[in-house]
Amino acid sequence: MNKEEGFTGLEAAIVLIAFVVVAAVFSYVVLGAGFFTTQKSQEVVYTSVDMASSSMEIIGDVYGLNDTAGTSLDTIRFTLGLAAGGSPVDFSTVQMVFATSEHVDILNKSPTLVSVSDPGAGNWSIFEGASDTDVLLEGNDMFTIVAMPANNLSANQLFNLEIRPSVGAAFGLKRTIPAKINKVNLLY
Repeated sequence: MNKEEGFTGLEAAIVLIAFVVVAAVFSYVVLGAGFFTTQKSQEVVYTSVDMASSSMEIIGDVYGLNDTAGTSLDTIRFTLGLAAGGSPVDFSTVQMVFATSEHVDILNKSPTLVSVSDPGAGNWSIFEGASDTDVLLEGNDMFTIVAMPANNLSANQLFNLEIRPSVGAAFGLKRTIPAKINKVNLLY
């Protein structure tokens, strides 16, 4: 005859304690992974909101200038400021892309970035609002930008000027050249 002995109270307690310890360690690992995942998700959301929202806005009107006697515009002039709650924008790292239905050009920063009213074809500059040592758009600052596309703009032509800061979303400026071109033109 086989004798089978049952668990004693001490053996049952040891097994129970082992199960409780294993369950506690497992739940600690699961909770730690959950907290880590939640923290990473929160970082992703905040970073994506910063990258998706543009922190700039147009202040006032956008003007097209005709400095030469002719029927085309050669200069776009507008004022930028920060949107409410927008983060500062370093204009030493900003890139501008000018596009029409025929051309897409990357406008270069003028060699002298500040206080240049004629940066030259294919360039842009900050005409007013900045200094040689401070090109950071922040707070209540306003920068008047002068952009000269590589090709002149004719009547009724649609263009898009995209301002791309190093951090944050690009700011698109879409306008149409009026049918009658004067020396100074309000662009809609």
